Amino acid sequence: MVALSLAAGCESRTPTGAGPTSGVPSSSSPASTTGSPSQPAPAPTASSAPALPGPKRKLKSGLQGPDVLALQQRLTELGYWNGKMDGKFDSTTQQAVFALQKAAGINRDGTVGPKTQKALDQGVRPKARSATGKMIEIDLKRQLLLLVTDGRITQTFNTSTGSNEYYEQEGRTYLANTPRGRFTVGRQIDGWRNAPLGLLWRPKYFNGGIAVHGAPSVPPYPASHGCARVSVSAMNWLWKNDAIPLKTRVWVY
Repeated sequence: MVALSLAAGCESRTPTGAGPTSGVPSSSSPASTTGSPSQPAPAPTASSAPALPGPKRKLKSGLQGPDVLALQQRLTELGYWNGKMDGKFDSTTQQAVFALQKAAGINRDGTVGPKTQKALDQGVRPKARSATGKMIEIDLKRQLLLLVTDGRITQTFNTSTGSNEYYEQEGRTYLANTPRGRFTVGRQIDGWRNAPLGLLWRPKYFNGGIAVHGAPSVPPYPASHGCARVSVSAMNWLWKNDAIPLKTRVWVY
C-alpha cells in the first residue's frame, strides 16, 4: 500500500454535530441557621473555625448559573476563547474547557471536575514558541491553536488536526496528516468551501489545500484529513476580528 499525502481539504470522519445544548437551570438552597429563642448563639472564640463551603458541583454542558459564568470569566481571563459570557455551559464553553485540559495535560472530557478546577485556580496557560511578530501556532501534540503576538499568546483554541490514519479516495490511499513546518496564509474563502473531502467553513489556506477552518465537529483529539479545525463560532470570531489575515505566518509543530 502506497500512502500519499493529500492537501485538498478536510472533512469529519465521523460527522457528529456539536451544536449548543440547552441550559438547565440549577437549584441551590443555601443552608440557614436559626438560633434558640431562649439562648443566644455563643460568641466566637479564637479556636472557632469558619464553616467550610459545600462541595462544588461538576460543571458540564447543559448547565447554567453563576458558577458557569465564573468559569467563563476565568477562561477568558486566561486567554481561552469561549465566546459570550452568559452563564450557559454550551458547546463553545466546552471547546474552551477542552483547550484548558489539553494545556494542563489532564483528561479531555470537557467537564470541570477537581483536576480541571485546579488548573483554573493555578492559571494554567500554554507557552508560545515564537518570539517576535504575529503568528498562528498549531501544537500537534496538545492539539491547540494559538494566536501569538511577540511571544505572547492572546487567544487559545481547541483544534483537531490530521488523524494520521489512512483513507481511500478515488481508488488511492492517502495519509491524513498535518505536516509540520512554517507556512503563510495564501488564500481564503469567506463562506462554505465544498472540498473533495467535505465542507470547510471560511477556510484560511496555509499549505496547499490544508487550512484553518470552521467545522460543526471539533473533538479533543486528531480527527481531520489534515486541516486544523476550530468551531464555527470560533472561525466567525477570527474573521470578524481579522485575526488571520492573508500573509499571516503559521508555525505547525
